[in-house]
Amino acid sequence: MKEPLLIFIRSIYIMVKIGIIGGTGLENMEIIESSSDILIKTPYGNPSSALKEGSINGENIVVLNRHGKSHTISPTNVNYRANIWALKEIGCTHILATTAVGSLRQEIKPGDIVFPNQFIDHSKKRDLTFFDKEEVVHTPMAEPFCPRILEALQSTSKELDITYHTNKTVITIEGPRFSTKLESQMFRLWKADIINMSTCPEVTLAREQKMHYAAIALSTDYDSWKEDQEPVSYELIQKTLKTSSSRVTKILFKTVDKMRRWEDVCLS
Repeated sequence: MKEPLLIFIRSIYIMVKIGIIGGTGLENMEIIESSSDILIKTPYGNPSSALKEGSINGENIVVLNRHGKSHTISPTNVNYRANIWALKEIGCTHILATTAVGSLRQEIKPGDIVFPNQFIDHSKKRDLTFFDKEEVVHTPMAEPFCPRILEALQSTSKELDITYHTNKTVITIEGPRFSTKLESQMFRLWKADIINMSTCPEVTLAREQKMHYAAIALSTDYDSWKEDQEPVSYELIQKTLKTSSSRVTKILFKTVDKMRRWEDVCLS
């Protein structure tokens, strides 16, 4: 009788370097230690800001401001390709992206945290891919947000007793204007749950570079669909950010610890 064949499967662990993209109201997060600014030039031009490299609890971290250090770059004019390229070039393997969003659902209240797992791209004027010249690459996008980072973000939020929502869809519009009432109602019919101006093409470009990506969305308003609420305005967004943005930084700080040892099974 033949001896049974024993197959040992060894998990493949990778070195983790986390890039944090700061969105509206979170451009200057003071969460990293011993930081230094690094300027990186890319084939696609300059990124939105210098990369601030430092550490959180001993973990190497790189922070990039999506809209510039003083929020001077509109969503349409963000150089998404340069931003993702620069983070990849400096060695980032994972991206935690923060974003302010409008809520398209009653249950997602201003101040709540949302971890989207799907997107609808309603942008119109952006460079959507790295593969538009020398080669054509069709990148799988069924699960655009890294499910393992989403698990870490959810467990962190539970530990911190922070209200959060999962399995939600974010729709990205071009901006910089906000939605009309009818547009906002239409997006609800499309099964979108939250709305912003920045997730696309950021998430797809990260996937093209085989980087693990997840978004930490902070609900700031009810967009324009809700009749009994004040329609979204920049002033309303800023008001909510002042009272609620600390939740995002707390989640970031604690989630980093959960990502030190990473079994690389998400991306092909």
